[in-house]
Amino acid sequence: MCFTYQLDIFPDHKVTQLLFRDVKNAAELRQNAMAGEISGALLNATMVVSPFQVLVAANKAINLQQSRKMKTRSLFSEIIFNLSPTNNISEAFKRFGISDGDDSVLVVLVHKDEDGMQLVSDITATVDGRQVPVEDLSSLTDLEKIKKLYKITPQEDRTGNVLDAVVCRMAAKDVM
Repeated sequence: MCFTYQLDIFPDHKVTQLLFRDVKNAAELRQNAMAGEISGALLNATMVVSPFQVLVAANKAINLQQSRKMKTRSLFSEIIFNLSPTNNISEAFKRFGISDGDDSVLVVLVHKDEDGMQLVSDITATVDGRQVPVEDLSSLTDLEKIKKLYKITPQEDRTGNVLDAVVCRMAAKDVM
């Protein structure tokens, strides 16, 4: 049900993603995350194309944390920020973080081997919703919103795929 990946560049770090539908306590989750009581990034699942997109953001966040160049206050907020095509932090939270009324949440955990199972069980106990396989993420994705936010042109959409365009813009925001 969860998707765990060991990062190649940072082999001591693993990223685990959990997807929940029919979430009834999004407001409580958001408040707990803002208070630092949740050790994970809580994402609006409709704004994520693929688990790979999240891995790119997490890898970049860990790299920035290691080099002490983060633009936000925590690793988890940095993951949310790195999903955005712009350098506006508050806009990134508004677009990619969960809102009080959201009914689907993608939870991103960054951990070492020994911490992973405990973090997963803590999150599943906290979220009042139905956990579904992360592979179901594409059924929740709002492609039209994503294309508009990342400014994906019709020609680009025809010649490539949305995930490639999104990841390209995530990577290019630091050099633009």
